[in-house]
Amino acid sequence: MPIPSRVLASGNSGLATTSICGDGATGLTATGTTAADALQLSAVWNTVATTAASTGVKLPPTEAGAVVCVYNAGASTLTVYPANGSTINAGASSLSVTATTRVLFIATSATTWISIAGA
Repeated sequence: MPIPSRVLASGNSGLATTSICGDGATGLTATGTTAADALQLSAVWNTVATTAASTGVKLPPTEAGAVVCVYNAGASTLTVYPANGSTINAGASSLSVTATTRVLFIATSATTWISIAGA
C-alpha cells in the first residue's frame, strides 16, 4: 500500500497522491434504513462515528479492483449496502458491521464486493 508522504515526496501533486493512495473521511454519521437513504460513501478510508440503530452507509459504484474500508466507531451495528445492481459476498444485499469492527471491501468484478472483517 502506498504511503501518502512518500508519494508526495517523489514529486506527485496532492491530487495525484489522493488518486494513488485514496482519501479518508472521519466523523461520518450513518443515515437511513435502506440502500436508498443510507449515507453515500465517497472516500476510500471511512470512519463512521455515529451509528444509530438500523442506520447504514452505501458503497460507491462497483469497479473491479476498487477497495473501500469502513470502520464502525459507533455504538450500534452498521448496515453497509452495495451500489444499485451490485452485491456483497456472493449475492447479499447488505452486510452488518458490529461496533468497533473494520471491514475491507474489495470489488472483484463490476457487480461484486467481497468483505474482509477484523476487530
